Amino acid sequence: MEVSSMIPSIVISLPYATDQNFFKKRFYASNTCLLRRSVVDRLAAVQKELAAQGLGLKIWDGYRPRSVQYEFWKTLPDPNYVADPVKGSRHNRGAAVDLTLIDLMSGEELPMPTGYDDFTPKAAADFKLVSPEVLKNRTLLQEVMVKHGFVIFPSEWWHFDAKGWEEFPLENFSPEEYVKSQNGSQKSQAKTQEYKALNSPKN
Repeated sequence: MEVSSMIPSIVISLPYATDQNFFKKRFYASNTCLLRRSVVDRLAAVQKELAAQGLGLKIWDGYRPRSVQYEFWKTLPDPNYVADPVKGSRHNRGAAVDLTLIDLMSGEELPMPTGYDDFTPKAAADFKLVSPEVLKNRTLLQEVMVKHGFVIFPSEWWHFDAKGWEEFPLENFSPEEYVKSQNGSQKSQAKTQEYKALNSPKN
């Protein structure tokens, strides 16, 4: 499902919807983030808990079509950072999310060990040579995500897998196709309800 439809306060900023990313290439047609419904439910709980501290989440990536995974692999065939598309990624299942913490008032990202898609040892989830502030922020993010049913990805501090990701199939539809189909379905349901209302027996 579309994350922003369930959690309006969450910030969606997908680098792969632009050419401002590690690959210097645009892969997504729009800034649309999809995830499995159960995964969105968990993120909603995370967002609610963080909001009490004046913080929130910014998502960098969610569901990723498998065709895009093949494009990534052509450039960076390293399983430490990019899943082999033959086996598929947790992202291809809609069960993984890349994100960081922001200040809700300013919208600014909290200091973290690296930026997004930094393929160096500094990006490791347990990299030790960080400042106290960065350690505090990373630890908070990890603790709240784990608390609500996510698993830390060792080589990327920003990547979290939903527990049970193995249950979901690999997908290759575009987010835009999904949103279009959902909107069409909603319009169809509305027309059906209108028809029933007009043709139902009057008391």
